[in-house]
Amino acid sequence: MHRFFIDEKPEDNLITIRGKDAKHIRDVLRMNIGDKVEIVSDNVKYICCIDNFDTNLVLLNVIQYESISNEPKLKINLYQSIPKSTKMELILQKCTEIGVVSFTPVITTRTIVKVDDISKELKKITRWQSIVYEAAKQSKRDIVPKVNSIIDFRDALNQFMGKTTIVPYENEHYEDLHSTREKYISSEEVNIFIGPEGGFTEQEIQELKKIDSIIVSLGQRILRTETAGIVISTILLHEAHDLGVIKWIG
Repeated sequence: MHRFFIDEKPEDNLITIRGKDAKHIRDVLRMNIGDKVEIVSDNVKYICCIDNFDTNLVLLNVIQYESISNEPKLKINLYQSIPKSTKMELILQKCTEIGVVSFTPVITTRTIVKVDDISKELKKITRWQSIVYEAAKQSKRDIVPKVNSIIDFRDALNQFMGKTTIVPYENEHYEDLHSTREKYISSEEVNIFIGPEGGFTEQEIQELKKIDSIIVSLGQRILRTETAGIVISTILLHEAHDLGVIKWIG
């Protein structure tokens, strides 16, 4: 059953879907009156039946509803140094499927992509948020992760103060996710900071260490920037028993 998200709660067991989602239901999925969809709002899942189509609108009747809690207990915020080309779109899509709750694009010393024009930044954020929304629908998330505004390295440091932050670094040869497990396993929220194609500078790593960030190796093979966030998010959620674990009821 296809899933969509709304901000407002249903009134009188009626829901109105507008804009792109309405067009998607009507023109892409080619659904008909009587077909069922899932609507999620504020941790409640509504099973709805299509009642009618109007210009840019789909009208739904609520058949039943239930509270849902499929989100990971461990909240992962991914801080990603902006990569080239469409790599960011891959990162956003796959990490949304895995269970990341927020994304923050970062400009670091070796970041190749520079965004100096505010209008271009807004277009990028809008595009990226749309990709996250579609991935949240497809993977049946209970929430739509947020894509935050682009920040620089110094802003990222300020946001990491006093919080559990894990930083994969190719020149770290002693600590890994297993050896540092006790530093993050009891946390309810973890920041992951991924460097750009050229990696973090040694100065950036030293500044991250000063605020007690957890610097780790992800193994003997060097992972691309678009791979590292996907891998580490998967490992952390598996360690927290929120990925690859079947929860039996009864």
